[in-house]
Parts: sequence; C-alpha cells; structure tokens
Amino acid sequence: MTYRVEIADQVDRDADAILEWLHSQHATDAAVAWFRGLGEAIDSLAQFPSRCPLAQEDHEFDFEVRQLLYGRKPHVYRVLFTIEGDVVRVLHIRHGRRKPGLPSAE
Repeated sequence: MTYRVEIADQVDRDADAILEWLHSQHATDAAVAWFRGLGEAIDSLAQFPSRCPLAQEDHEFDFEVRQLLYGRKPHVYRVLFTIEGDVVRVLHIRHGRRKPGLPSAE
C-alpha cells in the first residue's frame, strides 16, 4: 500500500529554522544536502510508515505519534508523524537532543 504524505505548516517552519541555522554556520553546501536528504526521508514514509517506532510523545495524545530518525549522530533529527488511514501526516521536526513534545498548535 502506498500512503499519501501530507506535511503540516509547522514542518516547513522547522525545516526553515534548521536551514537558517546551518547557513549562519557557513554550511551552505551542508544545508542543501541536509534539506535534500530530509525530503527523501520524508518521502520514504509513503511506503510502510509503520516501520518507524512510536515516539516518546505518543502517550500524550489520543492518536498514534511515530518518529523517523534522520541524520547522523550527533545531528539526528526526529520527524514526528501520524498515520490516518492511507495518509501520513508529518507533524514536526525536532533535534534528537531536544526534550520530547509537539507544538501546542497541533
């Protein structure tokens, strides 16, 4: 089964903030590669998204929250998402070292 992947506005804000930080560190080439890889990782959720484990935040919500890990230590990001029928909704991107949670707007 192929899932449709939908990306919340928060994810765009998260990615923009990460890209801005990378640019501020004069890592323009790394920023482009990171962003391209992130897109491919998110696109991979169209196939078998339940392969990803439940996120630490899962118990806080009345819906299932899973995470896809992206990157290499120490720069691992958690792509938080939920599966609703044949749709994967990507909710948030968090650095792996940040405390668990989702923005309150979601």
